[in-house]
Amino acid sequence: MQSKFSLSLSACILIIMTTLAGADNYSNSELKKATAARHSQMQMIAYHTGLLSEMAKGSTAYNADLATAAAENLATVASMKRITLWLIGSEQGAIAKSRAKSEIWSDSIGFEKTALAFEAASNAMIIAAGKNVDTLRTAMSSIGKSCQSCHESYRGPKN
Repeated sequence: MQSKFSLSLSACILIIMTTLAGADNYSNSELKKATAARHSQMQMIAYHTGLLSEMAKGSTAYNADLATAAAENLATVASMKRITLWLIGSEQGAIAKSRAKSEIWSDSIGFEKTALAFEAASNAMIIAAGKNVDTLRTAMSSIGKSCQSCHESYRGPKN
């Protein structure tokens, strides 16, 4: 069973890499739009993790319905198809305000693994968020580790 999953994951990554490898003929306008869309995605992630974090820290009263809604939105945003957002040529230095390191494309397998880890943590948050504040806190730790891992490897310094 595990080898089937590994094969499926490998096949998906190969498809993504093949698709991205041939998709480097974007106009400057398209690259700017993709970069702006990524920034919007990150703002949505920050907003929803902020709501969850405030409840986990106790600075906002825990509300199971609000926590669940924030977690569902977070998971939705986390699952956006990366092929439309991470266009080759939109790395830091090529497009203004981009902080995307070139390693996103040169280490596309590693990038995809970190993105999938964030998706998994976001999906787990949906269940955890609605139970109680303690399960929310535990799930926030996974979200934080996932964000940190991606940012350390694939986000460049502020422009």
